[in-house]
Amino acid sequence: MLAIRSTKCPIAFLGAASALAVLVTAVHVFMVPILPYSLDYFGAHSSTSRPRNAPLGVGVVDSRLRGQFPSDSHGSVVFRGAPWKAEVGRWLAGCHANYSSVNVTEALGAKRCEKDCSGRGVCNYNLGECRCFHGYSGKGCEEVLKLECNLPSSQEWPAGLWIVSTCPAHCDTTRAMCFCGPGTKYPDRPVAEACGFKTILPAKPDGPVLTDWKTPDLENVFTTNRSKLGWCNVVPDDAYSSKVNYKEQCDCKYDGLWGQFCEIRAECSCINQCSGHGHCRGGFCQCDGGYFGIDCSITSAYSLAYDWPMWLQPPVNLPEVKNLNSASINVKAIVQKKRPLIYVYDLPAEFDSHLLEGRHFKFQCVNRIYDEKNRTLWTEQLYGAQMALYESILASPHRTLNGEEADYFYVPVLDSCLITRSDDAPHMLMPRDMRLRSYHALEYYRMAYDHIAQQYPYWNRTSGRDHIWFFSWDEGACYAPKEIWNSMMLVHWGNTNTKHKNSTTAYWADNWDPIPLDRRGNHPCFDPRKDLVLPAWKQPDPGAIWLKLWARPRRNRTTLFYFNGNLGPAYKRGRPEDTYSMGIRQKLAAEFGSTANKQGNLGRQHAADVTVTYLRTEKYYEELASSVFCGVLPGDGWSGRMEDSMLQGCIPVIIQDGIFLPYENVFNYNSFAVRVQEDDIPNLIIILRGINETQVEFMLGNVRQMWQRFFYRDSILLEAERQKRLFSEEAPWSVEVSKLPDDDDVFATFIQVLHHKLYNDPWRQGLLQTKETGLPTICSRTS
Repeated sequence: MLAIRSTKCPIAFLGAASALAVLVTAVHVFMVPILPYSLDYFGAHSSTSRPRNAPLGVGVVDSRLRGQFPSDSHGSVVFRGAPWKAEVGRWLAGCHANYSSVNVTEALGAKRCEKDCSGRGVCNYNLGECRCFHGYSGKGCEEVLKLECNLPSSQEWPAGLWIVSTCPAHCDTTRAMCFCGPGTKYPDRPVAEACGFKTILPAKPDGPVLTDWKTPDLENVFTTNRSKLGWCNVVPDDAYSSKVNYKEQCDCKYDGLWGQFCEIRAECSCINQCSGHGHCRGGFCQCDGGYFGIDCSITSAYSLAYDWPMWLQPPVNLPEVKNLNSASINVKAIVQKKRPLIYVYDLPAEFDSHLLEGRHFKFQCVNRIYDEKNRTLWTEQLYGAQMALYESILASPHRTLNGEEADYFYVPVLDSCLITRSDDAPHMLMPRDMRLRSYHALEYYRMAYDHIAQQYPYWNRTSGRDHIWFFSWDEGACYAPKEIWNSMMLVHWGNTNTKHKNSTTAYWADNWDPIPLDRRGNHPCFDPRKDLVLPAWKQPDPGAIWLKLWARPRRNRTTLFYFNGNLGPAYKRGRPEDTYSMGIRQKLAAEFGSTANKQGNLGRQHAADVTVTYLRTEKYYEELASSVFCGVLPGDGWSGRMEDSMLQGCIPVIIQDGIFLPYENVFNYNSFAVRVQEDDIPNLIIILRGINETQVEFMLGNVRQMWQRFFYRDSILLEAERQKRLFSEEAPWSVEVSKLPDDDDVFATFIQVLHHKLYNDPWRQGLLQTKETGLPTICSRTS
């Protein structure tokens, strides 16, 4: 971290600070937005009567809006191209022309941290507390941790029982990562995962190459024999020119390293790439002087002396940094924000930055990485939505640093990183969690709850009702600790447990059934009255965008029904568990399989215009766009099939009982999707052929109108701007995404839902009486 040069501050600076509090009113670009909350089901309010305890005028407002915005034959009201449930769409259409602008007084932090965090962390100048880099701790980050790579050894396991970080070479104990180490030609070259251990060749020609985790591979990794150099001593140019051989199982898994021999250093993945005010240190933002926050987006009183931001017009000149001192400085500014106002907790780094900085596989839990030229590579990580939404929140005008004024509080625990890293290293293992990743995640959320409940005043005011948590993993918030269930949960899996009452995953480590009830509580996975299902991440495909596959007309859609995916144990490379997909994909394939199973049989009702296959294809998007209806079936919990359908303009056919899909508690799904009960799978094609062409065209038209609401356009364009500043030109994906119409995407839809909840939750209406709403007269609480 760049050290702050001096700490002296004269009285003149205090005068400048006081003047600043009165004179500044501008757009606060660096502040973050966040996720709002609310408990009541979006459709729970009657349109004919005023909710109990609601202020006078609410029923009158609704009746006036109902006359102005009547619902259509499907029971929906269209707002900005999307068919919403009537009561939601009606309010948005009549009252949501613009977000409410409000003036908020926000403090510019000035509390110094002990030892300036010793150059091993970032100071939160609001709290005066350090967020230490991975491997360091203490009030001033003065303590150096020893995070071993290996579990204790034994006769059976000489290097320790297998975990991802198991290391036969040099362990960097600040990160629990493995490198060649002293005595080798390239001591900083990673020895990642299987590289350092013997390989077991397959018994059959088409069998897999296995790793013998009990036998280090000294010959192929460490030898200095000139005829066959080990991985740690191979000169890259000699290997590329075929002068020497090397172990092919060795490669570059760690972020920020490229080339077959990790010889090229590149940018790592950080939240918002540190907002231009810092350096990405393996996933942790090392902020420039005076800036702080997970993405270095927050300005302090000290950063103003380095860099006066454009949004802040100085009434007077600040003194030189050398004249600042450590006295308490009260610097405030009046800034213009948009309601709903979201406060984002700056959590200890173990809940977010450490999970990024210490990951062993560069593709894990992030939506992008950077190649050897620092150009963006979008990942196929379905869990990348958590990072995409977080970045949009941090870069939007809805974020406030004033918790007293906030409407919602976002708790940014990165569970997608935590779960994928749960077997990384000994310090990540928690035996009491029964080696279940779901239980491990529950305890992390509980620790985050303990932190905010003890360190901040906001949770206890509402018992967490105005807090938002994101559970991005396969079964969503099923394993949320009971203490936080009052809050709003953002998930990809809206299982109401009405039919599937237990864990639906076939993967044992994610099963939440064994978690004791005194830890989890007896709550469902999803409560449509308060929670929201968000779309999964899908990488921007410039070809699909350029071809406008979502807009392909009906006449070019020749396949009636399409599903491509794992079909279970009856098929080659199928998941072996009968419980995979709750058996739903297996039932579909047994009836309509268009590719032969292991016994050479097609589905009982296979048809020429029906595709149900497990065969992967490079033309997947094209095949979706050539179909009228596309299957949306579960995997180990949610899958990305709903997003695939919408992004390619195909009518979703949902086969998963009691499970909400993205926005299903706010959108009218009858207008653009078909639901088929699991027991009706044998009748699927009869049902689809019975839908007339007028209705098909109507639904296809709605999909074309709202496909971008399943696309993280805002996060992608934020990255496009960063890349353009870096290279002064646009990448192909950037060009195509920038050409898209300025329609509502995932983030905009999310904010619209929160805005509706903010003004239509009876519990909150009393609080809003005292706040500036900026609503049109028809929506006023006193109209």
